[in-house]
Amino acid sequence: KRPLMESGGGSVQTGGSLRLACELPSLRFNMAWFRQAPGKGRKGVATIYPGTEYTIYSDDVKGRFTISQDRSKNTIYLQMNDLQPADTAAYYCAAGGYGLKLESYNLWGQGTNVTVSS
Repeated sequence: KRPLMESGGGSVQTGGSLRLACELPSLRFNMAWFRQAPGKGRKGVATIYPGTEYTIYSDDVKGRFTISQDRSKNTIYLQMNDLQPADTAAYYCAAGGYGLKLESYNLWGQGTNVTVSS
Protein backbone atom coordinates (compact mmCIF):
# COMPACT_ATOMS: atom_id res chain seq x y z
CA LYS A 1 0.00 0.00 0.00
CA ARG A 2 1.31 3.43 -0.96
CA PRO A 3 1.88 5.80 1.94
CA LEU A 4 -0.35 8.46 0.34
CA MET A 5 -3.54 7.58 -1.53
CA GLU A 6 -5.41 10.26 -3.50
CA SER A 7 -8.95 10.02 -4.75
CA GLY A 8 -11.69 12.26 -6.10
CA GLY A 9 -10.41 13.42 -9.46
CA GLY A 10 -12.64 13.55 -12.52
CA SER A 11 -14.07 15.71 -15.27
CA VAL A 12 -16.29 18.74 -14.75
CA GLN A 13 -17.47 21.75 -16.68
CA THR A 14 -16.33 25.30 -16.00
CA GLY A 15 -17.72 26.53 -12.72
CA GLY A 16 -18.11 23.04 -11.30
CA SER A 17 -16.70 21.58 -8.08
CA LEU A 18 -14.69 18.56 -7.03
CA ARG A 19 -13.29 17.36 -3.73
CA LEU A 20 -9.99 15.53 -3.63
CA ALA A 21 -9.01 13.33 -0.71
CA CYS A 22 -5.66 12.02 0.41
CA GLU A 23 -5.38 9.28 3.01
CA LEU A 24 -2.19 9.18 5.04
CA PRO A 25 -0.75 6.89 7.69
CA SER A 26 -0.52 9.88 10.04
CA LEU A 27 -1.32 13.59 10.16
CA ARG A 28 1.86 14.45 12.01
CA PHE A 29 3.47 16.01 8.97
CA ASN A 30 2.84 19.16 7.03
CA MET A 31 0.65 18.27 4.09
CA ALA A 32 0.21 19.91 0.73
CA TRP A 33 -1.49 19.62 -2.62
CA PHE A 34 0.48 20.21 -5.80
CA ARG A 35 -0.62 20.11 -9.40
CA GLN A 36 1.03 19.56 -12.73
CA ALA A 37 -0.64 20.73 -15.91
CA PRO A 38 0.21 19.00 -19.21
CA GLY A 39 3.64 20.11 -20.38
CA LYS A 40 4.31 22.20 -17.28
CA GLY A 41 6.16 21.82 -14.01
CA ARG A 42 4.64 20.79 -10.69
CA LYS A 43 3.41 23.71 -8.56
CA GLY A 44 2.11 24.07 -5.05
CA VAL A 45 -1.59 24.72 -4.60
CA ALA A 46 -2.34 24.57 -0.88
CA THR A 47 -0.76 23.42 2.35
CA ILE A 48 -1.95 22.82 5.91
CA TYR A 49 0.04 22.61 9.13
CA PRO A 50 -1.50 19.82 11.21
CA GLY A 51 -0.90 21.32 14.64
CA THR A 52 -2.29 24.82 14.05
CA GLU A 53 -4.30 24.09 10.88
CA TYR A 54 -2.63 27.15 9.39
CA THR A 55 -3.16 27.16 5.63
CA ILE A 56 -1.41 28.72 2.64
CA TYR A 57 -2.77 28.93 -0.89
CA SER A 58 -1.28 29.84 -4.22
CA ASP A 59 -2.66 33.08 -5.64
CA ASP A 60 -4.40 31.36 -8.54
CA VAL A 61 -6.64 29.24 -6.30
CA LYS A 62 -7.13 31.53 -3.32
CA GLY A 63 -10.82 32.02 -2.60
CA ARG A 64 -11.84 29.00 -4.70
CA PHE A 65 -9.98 26.06 -3.11
CA THR A 66 -10.03 24.98 0.53
CA ILE A 67 -7.64 22.53 2.17
CA SER A 68 -8.83 20.77 5.31
CA GLN A 69 -8.13 17.72 7.42
CA ASP A 70 -10.10 15.04 9.24
CA ARG A 71 -7.97 13.64 12.03
CA SER A 72 -10.37 10.78 12.70
CA LYS A 73 -9.76 9.48 9.17
CA ASN A 74 -6.10 10.55 8.72
CA THR A 75 -7.26 12.31 5.57
CA ILE A 76 -6.78 15.72 4.03
CA TYR A 77 -9.11 17.22 1.48
CA LEU A 78 -8.97 19.80 -1.26
CA GLN A 79 -12.37 21.28 -1.98
CA MET A 80 -12.22 22.93 -5.40
CA ASN A 81 -14.99 25.31 -6.40
CA ASP A 82 -15.55 27.47 -9.48
CA LEU A 83 -13.19 25.28 -11.47
CA GLN A 84 -11.71 26.74 -14.63
CA PRO A 85 -10.01 25.09 -17.63
CA ALA A 86 -6.69 26.42 -16.28
CA ASP A 87 -7.18 24.12 -13.27
CA THR A 88 -6.87 21.06 -15.49
CA ALA A 89 -3.92 19.07 -14.14
CA ALA A 90 -2.78 16.01 -12.29
CA TYR A 91 -3.13 16.73 -8.57
CA TYR A 92 -0.74 15.22 -6.04
CA CYS A 93 -0.75 15.18 -2.27
CA ALA A 94 2.58 15.36 -0.51
CA ALA A 95 3.83 15.12 3.05
CA GLY A 96 6.80 16.06 5.14
CA GLY A 97 7.77 19.31 3.51
CA TYR A 98 7.50 23.01 4.16
CA GLY A 99 4.92 25.41 2.77
CA LEU A 100 4.57 25.13 -0.99
CA LYS A 101 8.25 24.37 -1.59
CA LEU A 102 8.21 21.45 -4.01
CA GLU A 103 11.75 20.28 -3.29
CA SER A 104 11.10 20.02 0.45
CA TYR A 105 8.54 17.20 0.15
CA ASN A 106 9.69 13.59 0.13
CA LEU A 107 6.44 11.62 0.31
CA TRP A 108 4.10 11.72 -2.69
CA GLY A 109 0.88 10.15 -3.84
CA GLN A 110 0.38 8.71 -7.30
CA GLY A 111 -1.73 11.65 -8.48
CA THR A 112 -5.32 12.05 -9.57
CA ASN A 113 -6.45 13.78 -12.75
CA VAL A 114 -8.78 16.76 -12.88
CA THR A 115 -10.15 17.91 -16.23
CA VAL A 116 -12.22 21.08 -16.59
CA SER A 117 -13.97 21.64 -19.89
CA SER A 118 -15.33 24.94 -21.16
